[in-house]
Amino acid sequence: MAAVDIRDNLLGISWVDSSWIPILNSGSVLDYFSERSNPFYDRTCNNEVVKMQRLTLEHLNQMVGVEYILLHAQEPILFIIRKQQRQSPTQVIPLADYYIIAGVIYQAPDLGSVINSRVLTAVHGIQSAFDEAMSYCRYHPSKGYWWHFKDHEEQDKVKPKVKRKEEPSSIFQRQRVDALLLDLRQKFPPKFVQQKSGEKPVPENAKVERQETPGVTGNFGLRVQNEAGQRLMDLCQENTL
Repeated sequence: MAAVDIRDNLLGISWVDSSWIPILNSGSVLDYFSERSNPFYDRTCNNEVVKMQRLTLEHLNQMVGVEYILLHAQEPILFIIRKQQRQSPTQVIPLADYYIIAGVIYQAPDLGSVINSRVLTAVHGIQSAFDEAMSYCRYHPSKGYWWHFKDHEEQDKVKPKVKRKEEPSSIFQRQRVDALLLDLRQKFPPKFVQQKSGEKPVPENAKVERQETPGVTGNFGLRVQNEAGQRLMDLCQENTL
């Protein structure tokens, strides 16, 4: 009875032997699948006969009965094994497919099981929708049928509103903001105005124009002044005479 239960529930179980995973390849995957503790393997198959007689797998084509073959391999992660009933060297009937992903063996569901699961899921969703709708339906002999959602609205009002907490920024976001600020600083560097001690700060846009009194200074100016004074004295003496 226990064996029947396991066979009926093969779609819901998996099997793995971690000691085989490092050496799993196309040449060893059938040996891995034929482990004694694997519930998916049928020990009455022709593969066992070939193994006991130490023959190659090519001899399976000349036999009749259940056999396992490697249908597809995508090393080292995916292998697909098919269980089939061989009736002649050219005629076989597929019975089941098994796929091995990362060393874990699963049975692939057949089309009937997939359709059955999808239909049950759809029916369950429809039934849940009808049950939810019927919970809001009301009837009174004088009013007839109507929908009553007041209780649901009151429950929503009673529930305290939880404020959504702001998520802290990640390290990547902080580094990105720092990089943007540094880029802006390089494109638009701040301008500093050097000030002498004791002076008031001068606005940057203020234009200060130096106004200089026209005149001459230095040794050249003293010489010009002496010549002008001597000439003025000569003119005064001529007028006196």
